[in-house]
Amino acid sequence: MSTSPGEPTLSVELSRYTLLSIEGRRRERIARPEGYWNPVNLTELPLHQVRASFDAATVRVYQAYSDAIADSALAAGTFVSPPFKMDRMTWIKPSFLWMMYRSGWGRKPGQERILGIDVTRVGFEWALSHACLSCFSKDLYETSERWQNDLAQSSVRIQWDPERDIHLNRLPHRAIQIGLRGVAVRHYVHEWIEGIEDISSLARTIRELVERGDVAQARSLLPVETELPLGSEARRAAGISSSSTDRI
Repeated sequence: MSTSPGEPTLSVELSRYTLLSIEGRRRERIARPEGYWNPVNLTELPLHQVRASFDAATVRVYQAYSDAIADSALAAGTFVSPPFKMDRMTWIKPSFLWMMYRSGWGRKPGQERILGIDVTRVGFEWALSHACLSCFSKDLYETSERWQNDLAQSSVRIQWDPERDIHLNRLPHRAIQIGLRGVAVRHYVHEWIEGIEDISSLARTIRELVERGDVAQARSLLPVETELPLGSEARRAAGISSSSTDRI
């Protein structure tokens, strides 16, 4: 395909993700649904809902790192310490667009490489079930002191921030971020990760299309994210209401 001088070549594989399997297993290709951007009434979305790309066994989360951390993780099929720091809290995000907002489409220093990480659904749900919210909720904690104690002891922290649209503007509903430390980081690195993919080129392609004004094409490349079914304990710990009143 020819391009005009100075025009970026927009070429990415759209319909499938390449997974690097851990423990020396062969590369696998897992088909994903296409056409993420289905018209919805955003006012009908619950304020708190975990939306993600997932299949029967795994959930995709996103992280952004430097070349050193990304390259070693891609080679090993999981994070390698060093350069990855096991003693620091690491945040995983199932929202692609929130990851793009946080990393500036991969243009912030130290966040140039966008990784799509497939973790087991069992591990993901364990993380939510053992989490403490980053902000006090009188519906979940008897007292502020009880919440502060749980926050200090928990190895998983949950934060809800405004979801972002394809222009990275705030939306009324929230996207979940999950912070892992201590035993949770060890589970994540050594047990939960099933595959890692470098999706930096996909992020760059979507950004370039948005900047060129081809928003419809950019939206067609977004990963499919739908509501992830969760057990009652995971929903409760994550602050997700079981009633229909948890609406925008």
